[in-house]
Amino acid sequence: MSTKASAQPGWPLADAVGPAAERLSPRDEDRAFWRLRLRLARNMAREMLTRMRFRLTLIVVLTGLLWVGMFWMFLDGFAFLEHGIRHPETLDQTIRAVFSMFFASLMVMLVFSSAIILYGSLFRSPEVTFLLTSPVRVERIFLHKFQEAIVLSSWGCVLLGSPMLLAYGVVAEAPWYYYVLLLPFLLAFVYLPATLGAVACLLIARWLPGRQNVVLVAVAAAILGGVAAMGWWLWTGPENDLLTAGWFQEMLGRLRYCEQRLLPNWWLSSGLLETARGAWSEGLLFLVVLIANGLLGRQVCTWVGGQTYRPAYNALFNRRGGRKRSRAGWFEALLGRLSAGLSGQMRLLLVKDARLFRRDPVQWTQFLIFFGLLALYFLNIRRFSYDRHYTGWVNMVSFLNLSVVGLLMSTFTTRFIFPMISLEGQRFWILGLLPLKRETILWGKFLFAAGGSIAPCAGLVLLSDVMLGVAPLILLVHQLTCVVLCVGLAGIAVGLGARLPNFREQSPSRIAAGFGGTLNLVVSTLYILAIVLLTAVPSHFYLVAQAAGESRMLDDMALPDRRWLEFYLTSGVIGSLVLGAIATAVPLWIGFRAFRRIEF
Repeated sequence: MSTKASAQPGWPLADAVGPAAERLSPRDEDRAFWRLRLRLARNMAREMLTRMRFRLTLIVVLTGLLWVGMFWMFLDGFAFLEHGIRHPETLDQTIRAVFSMFFASLMVMLVFSSAIILYGSLFRSPEVTFLLTSPVRVERIFLHKFQEAIVLSSWGCVLLGSPMLLAYGVVAEAPWYYYVLLLPFLLAFVYLPATLGAVACLLIARWLPGRQNVVLVAVAAAILGGVAAMGWWLWTGPENDLLTAGWFQEMLGRLRYCEQRLLPNWWLSSGLLETARGAWSEGLLFLVVLIANGLLGRQVCTWVGGQTYRPAYNALFNRRGGRKRSRAGWFEALLGRLSAGLSGQMRLLLVKDARLFRRDPVQWTQFLIFFGLLALYFLNIRRFSYDRHYTGWVNMVSFLNLSVVGLLMSTFTTRFIFPMISLEGQRFWILGLLPLKRETILWGKFLFAAGGSIAPCAGLVLLSDVMLGVAPLILLVHQLTCVVLCVGLAGIAVGLGARLPNFREQSPSRIAAGFGGTLNLVVSTLYILAIVLLTAVPSHFYLVAQAAGESRMLDDMALPDRRWLEFYLTSGVIGSLVLGAIATAVPLWIGFRAFRRIEF
């Protein structure tokens, strides 16, 4: 019986199973993959509407609140610029600089995010392992995963870019076709950074397999170079007061590097601004330029994928070089020295988790990117001289920075720490042969998560406070709050991960996207909000009272006695410590009980 006759109806790739002579044509192959993609989308939608309603509702509500908040912020900002800058040419330059800087930053983030997403999809997905064994063209497999990355990247780009663009359209009273062209502009823009990230991912996987040290050194050098360049940029930056005429002129001159005419962000900004002014023909011209370059980039990316994807896959998974001596890296050696006071079992578990983290580029690259961006932002704070006059604003900005660091850490604990127990269950038979208690495994995860997060988070918060010039007492409160946040978030992630495991799923991202991961993210967010409020409100009134004592400008303000403010501040710190202890101990206790009863 021929393969075509025996193919099961309804399976998109059923006709592709057979000898090379019966391989599908490119058009039929494209149709088969589109049927596959539509079926996967329908199954995912059905599963979310039937089994994941809580998570879907939570995502919609939180995303809507985030979008509304960003829209209100941009609407207020553009209205402020509209009323504050009376000169039309200066206003146009300012809006263009804002657009160019925003989309340049978004372009850089899309390059890194698309490279990371594609690496996980092309080299770590079981679906790709199956597809590579079928008589399907390598270009089609690569294009299938590349289009998935485009969808994920375009979703984030639309979420971040649409509030700003809609707010500008409302303030500038843009015509109706401006709103119609917003989505095509954003989708065409996504293709260009995504193709750059895809080509970089393929070339690195093809030519640098097994050379993690080279990649690490290159990434570290790039980060240090970026920090050095940003430091020089800040050191020679404007010293004028914030939002003055001199400050505006200086900043506009320094942001000209984002307005190079060969950059895609300039094409996008110019097209949108021309369309908002009513010049729809000029806007369409820039849209056509974006689409043409995006299609060209797609063709180049597909060709590179066809030439390098299979050799890169083989180079990553079929390395059979000479015998190498097994040795611990410097990171594991440092971790072993720092954990010298722990038991031998605990030290081995910590080194194992650290080694898995080091060997997974998806984890440490995201960690470096987001924390590096936060570090650059904190370095930029000091150039604004508002802290000379507004003590309350300094305190508010410092606690907002602390909240951002905590929210970023909650995202990482949900994405990487929460699934660790579920992934450990698939190979628990190995750990079950070792002479150790199950609680030791959970303690190892907790110490790895808490110890690995305190140093970078506390360092970022310290950098923010130093650049803002906060009071020494508030700096100590921030450091203590940061430690409490890291320990509590680690306890919540490990405890809920042991209580709500998913041993059927092998993908950490899908485990984190399930009910348990969503609940962990919600509980972590509420915990961060409670801890920050316990320390932020007393600190704010304490600093305002201190400024009132040093200046006669605030004599008319009705402030409580300083002793009561010190009592409130002390009570808030103690309350945060108690809440942190409860948020750490209770989830761990629940996780210990559940983990003892699990049958593997």
